[in-house]
Amino acid sequence: MSIPLSVLDLAPISRGQTPADSIAASVALAQRAERSGYRRVWYAEHHNMPTIASSATSVLIAHVGAHTSSIRLGAGGVMLPNHSPLTIAEQFGTLDAMYPGRIDLGLGRAPGSDQNTMYALRRDPRSADRFPQDVLELQGYLTGESQVPGVDAIPGKGSDVPLYVLGSSMFGATLAAALGLPYAFASHFAPSMLQPAVEAYRREFQPSAQLDRPYVIAGVNAVAADSRAAAEEAFAAARRRLAAGLFGRGKALTDDEAQLLLDGGAGVHVDTMLTHTAVGTPAEVREHLTGFAREADADELIVAHQFPGVEGRLRSVELTAEAMATVAA
Repeated sequence: MSIPLSVLDLAPISRGQTPADSIAASVALAQRAERSGYRRVWYAEHHNMPTIASSATSVLIAHVGAHTSSIRLGAGGVMLPNHSPLTIAEQFGTLDAMYPGRIDLGLGRAPGSDQNTMYALRRDPRSADRFPQDVLELQGYLTGESQVPGVDAIPGKGSDVPLYVLGSSMFGATLAAALGLPYAFASHFAPSMLQPAVEAYRREFQPSAQLDRPYVIAGVNAVAADSRAAAEEAFAAARRRLAAGLFGRGKALTDDEAQLLLDGGAGVHVDTMLTHTAVGTPAEVREHLTGFAREADADELIVAHQFPGVEGRLRSVELTAEAMATVAA
C-alpha cells in the first residue's frame, strides 16, 4: 500500500456476545489484516466498559501474537498513568521477547475510565501530571539506560520497543515533538484539534535516537461494504451502538431506544465524534481516506472498522486494503 494502513481494534463485545467471542473475533481480524497487508494492529486500554474487551491490553496482544506471524501488534494505547513505568516495561519487554520486532507501545495519559474506576485501579488523580517523566522513565527501562539506580526491566532491558505518543490535543503533540517520538492522533473519535496538533508536532519536532523525522499516524473510521446500501445500514447501526454506549446509562438499549437518543440530541455529539468516517463501496472509501490523509498530513492511517458484525468487519478490512492498494505514491 502506498499509504500505509493499520487497524485499531476496539475488541467490541456485540449484543449477545461474550468476551470470549470478542477475543476470537480480534484474532480473526488480525489474521485478515495480516493477509491484507496492513502494517500493524493496535488495541486500546479501556476499563469498566461492558462493550469493550481490551482492558488487559498486553494479554490480548500476547494471544493474538500466537495466532499471527508477521503483522506488528501493539497498544493504542496503554494509559500510562494507570500503571508504573517498570510494570509496562516488563510487560512489553516480555512481548518483544516472545515476538521480536513486532511489538509497538503507544502511550496515552487519559484514564480510560470514570472516577469510580480510577479509584478501583488505585490510580492517583494527579498521576497524569507525571506523564512526561513517566514516559522518560519507561523509555530508560526499554533502552537499557534506567533512570532508577539499580533497577532494570527484565525482560525489557535493551529491547528498544518503539514508543508512540497518543493524543487528541496540543499536549501530546508538543510532548511527542520534544521527545522525538512518533505521534498518533485520535481523530477517529476526537477530531477537533487534528490539524493544529499535527502542525505543531511537525514544526517543533526534535530528532531522537528512535526517530530522525516527524511521523504522524492519524485515526479514521471506515465502513466498507460491497454496496453503498450495506455500508449505510452498518454505519447506522454503529451510530446507535455509540449513542447507547455514551448515553444509555449502562442499560442494554434496543435499536429503537438508541435511535430515540440519536434523534433527541445525542446524534450531534455522535456525528461530531465520527467526523472522519469513510462509508460506502471500496471506491468511495478510497476517495475519503486519500482525502483525509492529505487533510491530516498523515504518514500512516490507523483505521477503526466500525462494522457491527464480525463478518462485515472482516470484509471491511479486506475491501479497504484492496481499495487503498491502488493509490499511487
